[in-house]
Amino acid sequence: MMQITLWELPNCVQCNQTKREFQKRGIMFTTRKLTPKAADKFLAMGFTSAPIVETDSKRWSGFRLGKIESLEFHLKTERMRGVNVPLEPMKQIADEVDDE
Repeated sequence: MMQITLWELPNCVQCNQTKREFQKRGIMFTTRKLTPKAADKFLAMGFTSAPIVETDSKRWSGFRLGKIESLEFHLKTERMRGVNVPLEPMKQIADEVDDE
C-alpha cells in the first residue's frame, strides 16, 4: 500500500482542507506535526507552506486540489490493476524525523 504522509501545523486552514479532501475521496493517510526539524528539511527542498504531502514517489506543499485529484486517479488505477506498491519508494522525511 502506498504510504501517504500529511505534515501539518496547528490551526492550518490549508492542512484541514487537504485532510477533508483526502477523507472525502477515501485516500488513506497519516498525519505528522510539522516540527522545526522537519520544517528545516522541507525548507531546504524548497517547500515553504503547509501542509506538506509525501507519497512514495512525490511531494508537494500547500492545498493543491489538482494534485489530490491526480493522486486519487493514480490510486484508483493501481487498484484496478491490482498494483499498489511502487517499485522504488522514495525515502520520506517521515522516515528520518522523529516527532518531538
